[in-house]
Amino acid sequence: MNQPKNKILEAHHLTMRFGGVTALDSLDMHVNEGEVLGLLGPNGSGKTTFFNVITGLYRATSGNVTFRGKDLTDASAQDVYKEAITRTFQRSRLSLPLTVFDNIAIGDNRRLNTSLLFNLFQRNQFKKEYDRIVEQVNQLLLTFNPKLAGKIFEPVASLPMIDRRRIEICRALISEPNLLLLDEPSAGMTHDETVEVMDDILQVRSKIKPFTIILIEHEMGLIQRMTERCIVLNYGKKIAEGTYDEIVNNSEVQVAYLGQE
Repeated sequence: MNQPKNKILEAHHLTMRFGGVTALDSLDMHVNEGEVLGLLGPNGSGKTTFFNVITGLYRATSGNVTFRGKDLTDASAQDVYKEAITRTFQRSRLSLPLTVFDNIAIGDNRRLNTSLLFNLFQRNQFKKEYDRIVEQVNQLLLTFNPKLAGKIFEPVASLPMIDRRRIEICRALISEPNLLLLDEPSAGMTHDETVEVMDDILQVRSKIKPFTIILIEHEMGLIQRMTERCIVLNYGKKIAEGTYDEIVNNSEVQVAYLGQE
């Protein structure tokens, strides 16, 4: 008999309105601990809005979000981060003049001591913390993609798009999240590059811990390969839920993507 899975994230009647536009419409959904969930839908269906609501960038109009039973509906982005929820963005948020190390280390600010007095007057402790972070970033890069570890102190601007995507994902992983939200990681990359990056993620997930992932993606081959379950949105509503094979054969999903003849 299959054991029941723990629901790590739940949304109940989650609604987000922007003036007269309803981006999320009384959405009910959950994510099981340790699974890879695909979040699908046409452009404008509410996928990124969902990410923005649960990470504290938007305040929901109504409804609620819980993470491991804790209500995060009105939590700030900082409070959500403290609960070990991290994300990437469809558009790059890297600081290109800074190094690979700088861009990744900033993702671990939950454990960084940013006190001015500490940095100025406790130099020995500061050096120990710096060395710890360098080692942590280096080990993550070695696990994620060993070639990138050799570029740890190079500026991000000198690297190709595939490596920039890797750095963004590593920045989200450095704080050891329990839930990782990936917003169209294939954007700006070729199909082969996307496969490489997804292989990197699966490798980290198998070697470190089986953290939970919600994946927004339009490349259906990637969804088929990566996900265990999918949820499809259209106009902010959930219109289908199930395995990849179930949702691609769902007539309502086909109409949402392809239109009604």
